[in-house]
Amino acid sequence: MSNMADKVLMKGNEAIAEAAILAGCRHYFGYPITPQTEIAAYMAKKMPKIGGCFLQAESEIAAINMVYGVAATGKRVMTSSSSPGIALKSEGLSYLAGADLPAFIVNVQRGGPGLGGIQPSQSDYFQATRAGGHGDFRMIVLAPASVQEMADLTVKGFALADKYRMTAMVLADGTMGQMMEPVSLDFDIEPAPAKPWATVGTKLEREHNIVNSLFLKPEELEKFNFDRYERYKYIEENEAMYEEYLVDDADVVVAAFGIAARVARSAVNEARKQGIKVGMIRPITLWPFPKAPFEKAVKHAKAFVSVELSMGQMIEDVRLATSCKVPVTLCNRAGGMIPSPEQVLEAVKKAANGGAE
Repeated sequence: MSNMADKVLMKGNEAIAEAAILAGCRHYFGYPITPQTEIAAYMAKKMPKIGGCFLQAESEIAAINMVYGVAATGKRVMTSSSSPGIALKSEGLSYLAGADLPAFIVNVQRGGPGLGGIQPSQSDYFQATRAGGHGDFRMIVLAPASVQEMADLTVKGFALADKYRMTAMVLADGTMGQMMEPVSLDFDIEPAPAKPWATVGTKLEREHNIVNSLFLKPEELEKFNFDRYERYKYIEENEAMYEEYLVDDADVVVAAFGIAARVARSAVNEARKQGIKVGMIRPITLWPFPKAPFEKAVKHAKAFVSVELSMGQMIEDVRLATSCKVPVTLCNRAGGMIPSPEQVLEAVKKAANGGAE
């Protein structure tokens, strides 16, 4: 890691945009919506200077279909939005999956449902991890907990999208997008792989490539779906990312991602000072969900607490990963509110006491 002198102070949204450019993205299509508008504004300034393409589409639906078009040519391309805008893009996300096209998308979440509010939230977890659109498909979902990770996971996202020919999403809460921290932009960028499937024209030197998600023969569509899920299985086994903190001897394990993990870490430290054995597992990939550390921790932990900025969504994956062998309780705020360290600490104490106040 570079020293502080090599870092620049950036907003999370700006860090994503600059990291995308460094990763080789030269095509951005989007539409302004709080709290991610700075990504589009940054791209609008930078893309013309480096020979790239910035286009503010007439709608979120138009933007995701422009992404589809560029992805079909094999170029690195991205879009970004916030919760209601991502919902509008869901049809396009399904088409990208159906055509096995790599693309990168950012969701800087706000409170919902509906227009909701512009404050930070994590209530799009289900939408992101349960596909993001119609049909059988998955997206790689990356959850940063710092401005540095906003940049790091952007670079990682482009690489994973290309590697597996699928959509990679950074799922950040509004706090991550708006906060400022020092960031190192010194990355080892993986070159984009060869893409013999891309629609880049031909001089009759090969067969024409066709990008399509329509299969009228059910046997053919079934085969593509089964083959795609074999790829997903490999991703689950090889690409899950997480951070463990003081878990080895923990009686209570907190699960949290994004800004909730930063709050939870403070609560874990305070609980340790008070003699309570608490640790934390922070999923960095929300899909694939990192089951392994939960399966390991459940052998000694007496309870788990899922800390979320939602009505409780990741908690379902925590329960699945622990096979419901011990209690899993929810500590949450919703609608744009953030749990305090004190609230998390009280939830930890309650879990440590077997659910008693």
